[in-house]
Amino acid sequence: MTSKRCSTIEASITMAISAKAKTLKKQGLDVLSFSAGEPDFHTPQNIKEAGIKAITDGKTTYTPASGIIELKEAICKKLKKDNNLNYSSSEIIVSSGAKHSLYNVMMALIDPGDEVIIPCPYWVSYPCQVQLAEGKSVYIKTDDKSDFKITPEQLKNSITPKTKAIILSTPSNPTGSIYNKQELESIAEILTKNNVYAISDEIYEKLIYGNSKHISIASLSKKMKDLTILVNGVSKAYAMTGWRIGYTASNQELATAMNKLQSHSTSNPATPSQWAALEALNGDQSDVEKMRVAFDERRKFIVEELNKINGITCIEPQGAFYAFPNISALFGKKCKSGIIKSSLDFCNYLLEEKYLACVPGAGFGLDDYIRLSYATSLEDIKRGITRINEWVCNLC
Repeated sequence: MTSKRCSTIEASITMAISAKAKTLKKQGLDVLSFSAGEPDFHTPQNIKEAGIKAITDGKTTYTPASGIIELKEAICKKLKKDNNLNYSSSEIIVSSGAKHSLYNVMMALIDPGDEVIIPCPYWVSYPCQVQLAEGKSVYIKTDDKSDFKITPEQLKNSITPKTKAIILSTPSNPTGSIYNKQELESIAEILTKNNVYAISDEIYEKLIYGNSKHISIASLSKKMKDLTILVNGVSKAYAMTGWRIGYTASNQELATAMNKLQSHSTSNPATPSQWAALEALNGDQSDVEKMRVAFDERRKFIVEELNKINGITCIEPQGAFYAFPNISALFGKKCKSGIIKSSLDFCNYLLEEKYLACVPGAGFGLDDYIRLSYATSLEDIKRGITRINEWVCNLC
């Protein structure tokens, strides 16, 4: 008999689509996947070599639970240089990926009954992690008309005496939207007035396009910094998803709590991975820019082509590597597999009939949309868009 805690948690809809796509691929079918949440590039060579060197040098034993001091100091240096934020190494907790960092935050911050505001659409794990901490998710709906960003009025109306935190993802997964400085200042004013924490997911910080800029809400004031738990890592920017290194920067009280929590759960993140992450932060950054430029080319192409398909509209994402098109105009249409009544139907039928995997917006809290990752080759994106267009044109 499983615990009640686990029995109420639903499996990731993203993983379900990926599993179905892999099953079809094993059958020898030409499956294209736009569902991946990771770069399609290899980890840069200098980072791989640093990891290998750590192993050959015998750096394979336990480290302090919160990470090696060299990496924590490099994170402090990065936060100062990129975000104009001053943290001490004791305020940094290095964990086994940004998802693990977020989990630590929830368990260290949220008490049973605490409310956590989550803008929709959201990354699929946010509500589940709040639930595991016995908190309550309070959703704020957005749409493509607002660039998927909440307004100050919506935030004010969502705060109650039980509100403990809000989760901000900028750049966003799944939309690629970015809050500008003025928007963040308006949010920060409300949060500081009500003493509400900001859990700031900044994992896509390095993947920004056009004239957009990344601003950390923690940098806006001393009070806001004390109320912010910044979450970041090396997975997306450095193509290091499998290395599993994320980190938090927070006030000392929360950092101490997360350190204690981690010491009794995973202990330290993988030792060689920490040394590789140190090289990622301190070493040559040119590969990061090469990847960003490639993503930018794909971003422009996929958005332009999606908007040519009758019944699909897509705003241009400013960051990350996802497009989040609106497909609601196609609800009620028929294909060979059935009637499209939801984003899940759309994705399942498209995969069954055209062997193309994408993720239903329902998994992110907005059923009128789907998520397409452009962390795949431009050639595959062109092939995939052709398949979508052909399939949509044959709907009736």
